[in-house]
Amino acid sequence: MTISIPHRTKAETTPAPVVHPLQTSLGDFLASAQWAGGLSAEELQQLEREVIVRRISAGGFVCRKGEPVEHWIGVFDGLVKMSNLSSEGKLTTLTGVPTGGWFGEGSLLKTEPRRYDIVALRDSRIAYMPRQSFFRLLDTNLRFNRFLLTQLNERLGQFILLVESERLHEPDARVARSLGALFNPVLYPGIGRQLQLSQEEIGLLAGVSRQRVNQALQVLEKAGLLQVDYGGVTVIDLAGLQRFGA
Repeated sequence: MTISIPHRTKAETTPAPVVHPLQTSLGDFLASAQWAGGLSAEELQQLEREVIVRRISAGGFVCRKGEPVEHWIGVFDGLVKMSNLSSEGKLTTLTGVPTGGWFGEGSLLKTEPRRYDIVALRDSRIAYMPRQSFFRLLDTNLRFNRFLLTQLNERLGQFILLVESERLHEPDARVARSLGALFNPVLYPGIGRQLQLSQEEIGLLAGVSRQRVNQALQVLEKAGLLQVDYGGVTVIDLAGLQRFGA
C-alpha cells in the first residue's frame, strides 16, 4: 500500500492513512533486503500484503519520540535522520539512514515507547512492517535472527564512533565520520560508493553549518578520501573516512 503524509508540526498527530493499491515495486524492495534471503516466495508475498508504504515530505516525521512502537521501518527510497530534542531545545542528530536501511528493531524488542524522532531529509518513501510480521519472522526464521544480531552489533559500533566524534573531534572529522556511517556496507549493503546528498543534508547529519560542510569536503577531497560531485559525493577511501581525525 502507498500512504501519503503531509509535513507535520510537532503538535500534530498522525493523520488517518489514505490507502492506494499495492505497488509491485514493494515486492522487489522486500526481496532485495539482506534479511529476506531465506524467505519463500509465499512468505514474501505475505509480507508484501502486510507492509505499508508512506510518502513523507522533506522535514516530515517518519515517527515520533514517545509514540508506541508498532512497526519495523525501512527506507524504501530517500534519506532520513535519527535525532533527539532535549527539554532545553538542543537538537542532536544521532545518525542518518539512506535507501535500503532498516531501523527500530531495538525499540520493538524492548517494547518501549520510541526514544527518538525520525525526520525525512528529503521526500522519501518509507516501508512500515507491522509488529506481528516482525515477530513472526523472529520466531520462525534463523537467517532473520542472524541478520538482527549483525545489525544490532554494527549499529552499536556505529553509535560508539559517533559519540566519540561528537565529543572529541573537530568539524572536519565529524563530517567525515557522518559520511562514513552512511556508507556502511553492513547496514546498507547496496549503497555503493556514490550518494546523492546535498551539503545542507550533510550538515544536518554532522551537526555543522552548510558553509562548514563545504570547507570540510574540500579538506577531505584534498586528502584523497572522497570526490565532491554535483549534488553528491563519491567515496574513494571508506576506511580513511571512518578513521579520519583518530
